[in-house]
Amino acid sequence: MMLGVERTQENEVLALLKKAVETWNKGLAVDTAKKALDMGIDPYEAIENGLCQGMTGISDAFNEGRIYLPQVLAASEAMDSAIAIFEPALAGKFLPYKGVVVIGTVQGDIHEIGKNVVTAFLRGAGYAVFDLGKDISPEEFLLAAREKGADVIGASALMTTTLVGQRRIIEQLNEEKLFRIKTIFGGACCTHRWVKDIGGDAYCACGAEVANKIDQLLLE
Repeated sequence: MMLGVERTQENEVLALLKKAVETWNKGLAVDTAKKALDMGIDPYEAIENGLCQGMTGISDAFNEGRIYLPQVLAASEAMDSAIAIFEPALAGKFLPYKGVVVIGTVQGDIHEIGKNVVTAFLRGAGYAVFDLGKDISPEEFLLAAREKGADVIGASALMTTTLVGQRRIIEQLNEEKLFRIKTIFGGACCTHRWVKDIGGDAYCACGAEVANKIDQLLLE
């Protein structure tokens, strides 16, 4: 009987973690993460069946137009704050990530909002994401991809003058024969035709669809 009670309490905590992300409540996320550790809940399960479920709900809501970018970013912050609580318990352990993504805004471009949204959705979908930030050179993308063992490089460009940065990433990958690393590109001035012309693997127009796009890439 006691085991049933414990399982019920665990499910309640997982539901609270999910709710904390869906309501972008950082305080609730932190408090519930601490409670989960105190109860001995596996951090992996707390992240996968609590926090990530919340991010899935956020993705659906964004895709349906029920919430907007500020709420997505706030949800991501709530999720990250809870993960920070779990990190000491995860130290030195292997997280069962679906894949590794290195992401950034291309050289000469300082816009980050779209890239931050994509990062949030990918982390919520179970990917290890290394966000390099803004104004990132092709060399920096490739260096990080090699160091992190990236499966995918994602690069955003919001200005027509910086689109060339995406082409240069492809050129660098080809020069170094890193053909196993897939690429996905997006941004306000980026188009499906442009990505096809430069030899990129995928184009993403919306943060909410990026996880499915990368899921498909890694199956190819």
